[in-house]
Amino acid sequence: MTILYGLEDLAIGTGENVTRLRLFEGPLDLGWKHCAITSDFVAEFVALRYRTSRNLYREVRHNVGYLTNELVENAVKFRAAGEIVVEASVEKNVFRAKVSNLVDEEASRKFQHLLSQITISDPGELLIERIEANAREADPTSSGLGLLTLMSDYGVHFAWVFGAGKPDGRVPLETYASITVPDASN
Repeated sequence: MTILYGLEDLAIGTGENVTRLRLFEGPLDLGWKHCAITSDFVAEFVALRYRTSRNLYREVRHNVGYLTNELVENAVKFRAAGEIVVEASVEKNVFRAKVSNLVDEEASRKFQHLLSQITISDPGELLIERIEANAREADPTSSGLGLLTLMSDYGVHFAWVFGAGKPDGRVPLETYASITVPDASN
């Protein structure tokens, strides 16, 4: 049984021309530096279409990089053992990303609880509430501030698909995101 949060039409994939990166567990270990390197690569790959305009290039590189970094950081921070797959594409004026990884059952339950709140609330109002709550709490690790900031300030749309749990207690998670980018032909 799969469980969907967010926009159903986002959960159909990232399009035809997809760049796919696999981050493997192994001797180098998946850590924070991989998040930055991966998001910088994806951001540069997308922003190159805008290199004739310094302002558009910088805007797209920042927005795509921030979005991708948040997705990959969440996948690294909350993952169970296994690889992380990052897929990215640009079609027309939309950058789409999909990050797939495994989470343990407890992380899955906590994240689904957070998503049940995020997906039914106004992101801007919930962002302010979470910032205020984090100022009072000692452990803001499950705040959702990054996702809420992306939704509220950047207009990012999300979908999350939790797959059926495996016998070893790991749950497949696919995170989909889309953000509008300028028309590259202008």
